[in-house]
Amino acid sequence: MTIKLFEPYTIKNVTLPNRIVMSPMCMYSSNNEDGKVLNWHRTHYASRAVGQVGLIMVEATAVTAQGRITTKDLGIWDDQHIEGLTELVQLMKEHGSKTGIQLAHAGRKADLPSDIVAPSPIAFSDRYQTPKELTKSEIQEIVDAFQKAASRAKAAGFDVIELHGAHGYLLNQFLSPLTNKRSDEYGGSLENRYRIIREVVDAVKSVWDGPLFVRISAAEYHEDGSKLDDFITIAGWLKEQGVDFIDVSTGGVVPNVKVPVYPGYQVKLAEKIRENAAIPVGAVGLITSPVQAEEILQNERADLVFIARELLRNPYWPYQAAKTLGHSLKAPVPYERGWL
Repeated sequence: MTIKLFEPYTIKNVTLPNRIVMSPMCMYSSNNEDGKVLNWHRTHYASRAVGQVGLIMVEATAVTAQGRITTKDLGIWDDQHIEGLTELVQLMKEHGSKTGIQLAHAGRKADLPSDIVAPSPIAFSDRYQTPKELTKSEIQEIVDAFQKAASRAKAAGFDVIELHGAHGYLLNQFLSPLTNKRSDEYGGSLENRYRIIREVVDAVKSVWDGPLFVRISAAEYHEDGSKLDDFITIAGWLKEQGVDFIDVSTGGVVPNVKVPVYPGYQVKLAEKIRENAAIPVGAVGLITSPVQAEEILQNERADLVFIARELLRNPYWPYQAAKTLGHSLKAPVPYERGWL
């Protein structure tokens, strides 16, 4: 039987060496509020490339300084960020990994000393400040910021761009009726709430011709939130716009909700979107064992498997997976004596 986890996977003009993706995970390791790449990022990402991860997705990277989750976030809001990101890309590609970057704006979930913004002036929780409601001209400035960030990602040499439309950050805040109470063309109906994403996708695609992913939260765990059928519709719209891949996660829109967490708890949502919207998807969420990852792929529940915390614990998880599944994974030359 062919081991699907180690089959190459082609998206547009990019072929991943295997179907293991490192999910974007914030490192909160920049300093001086400048959003630049530091030694931690060089070590962290390059070590996963040595470990033979097929696609390494760099953490949520802020398209504006106001859109950072914290002052320690990586940034891509200025041309000064290109040099460090280019070096990061080169370090990962030296070991055969393909590279991606998640472009993000935190919206009301920005924990910053400065003013923050959102679709509507509703604080995330008592711990967060109340955001300023974005004007239509400010929305266009954010759309432009995503476009410029995509141009910088292209200049840095990334293979894949992912737009962060999940976990309660800005694009997700527009999508959700729990956080978007606007009465203009950016609020109300699902189509109106989707409008900013439509504009961001179009803007990014005007400067980027590589694979484009979008991460969504396909469950909001609230009776008044968006439902799976809404996200199937959204996935269809994204496909029509030329988005290549949906990274299916859940949650983060509002606090204090009950999330039923168990191994692979989000996979069934990815499977439904894949079936009903006919678009490739990635599954993420407590996927830790090689057998579990292989089952997801063999049963065509997803096209790629996104590994998160397990890759924090073990940067050489692909090696472990290959041994478990009986696949011969070529080792980096300096490690050949150890990868038996």
